[in-house]
Amino acid sequence: MEKSIETIWKEGFMKNEALVGPKVTNLYNQKSIHFIDKYKRMFKTNLNAIAIGSVVVLVASFFLGIPIMGVGLFLVSAGVFIVNKRLSKGLDCIDENVNSYQYLKSFRSWLDDQISVNTKMARFYYPLIFLSTIMGFWFSSKNGQQLSETVMNELMVKYPDLTVVFGMPLIGLFAMVLILAVLALFGGKIYHWDLNIVYGRVIRKLDELISDMEDLRAE
Repeated sequence: MEKSIETIWKEGFMKNEALVGPKVTNLYNQKSIHFIDKYKRMFKTNLNAIAIGSVVVLVASFFLGIPIMGVGLFLVSAGVFIVNKRLSKGLDCIDENVNSYQYLKSFRSWLDDQISVNTKMARFYYPLIFLSTIMGFWFSSKNGQQLSETVMNELMVKYPDLTVVFGMPLIGLFAMVLILAVLALFGGKIYHWDLNIVYGRVIRKLDELISDMEDLRAE
């Protein structure tokens, strides 16, 4: 379907005789519907991947002896899933009976809101993901002994004057807090990098399509 639409699109703008009002309008309608349907499928697939992945990690973490990490990642993923699932309901509120331009503009407005919410959330969930991972491994156990005990015993032998706070080396705590602060500060940017990897091409095509429509409306 996409190939045929793209072919019609090129023919419609390369040949003056093909620029017939109803055909162009129908073309925009097809492209708009096709584009948003594609985004909906991608969005739904990613949400399902988050849900399934979080459950798999949770179950696997208990078998691997790192339940703290599994529970932490599951809770973070559940929060992201629930928020975005609720946001996805906004897609159903977009009026499909308007013209293609208004349809895409409404979708772009919803997308901006969705990105804004996730950008704010990213400042919290990236640090939480890191913290869950570190704590998961630190308190993991093997053969009845926690990794933290093994590491601390070795460190205390090598560095008997090592300062320990809450059962962890003070320098390690400083490093962890620093990384958490960096993730909180740049969480929004990291999210936008992830967003660009997954949806970048689709969003650029959306903006190009809206721009083309605005150019035609201005003529």
